[in-house]
Amino acid sequence: MYYVYLLKLSSGKIYTGSSPDLKRRIPEHEKGKCEATKNFRPLKLSWYCAFETRLLARQFENYLKTGSGQAFRNKHFA
Repeated sequence: MYYVYLLKLSSGKIYTGSSPDLKRRIPEHEKGKCEATKNFRPLKLSWYCAFETRLLARQFENYLKTGSGQAFRNKHFA
């Protein structure tokens, strides 16, 4: 399975990411190993979704990073 996830950062912003191993990836964010989120800790996993293929997960992640995807995210997940 491949996962798309949303993290609520200490700045109040939302980080969108994807990973084939969510149980490993979230602690990496929490420990500051991810450059994009290390200065915005503490952070909290606010939502995730599983996909059968990497392609589907990446397509949905990319959609959530667009303007309309952010509006969808804010209405339904955040």
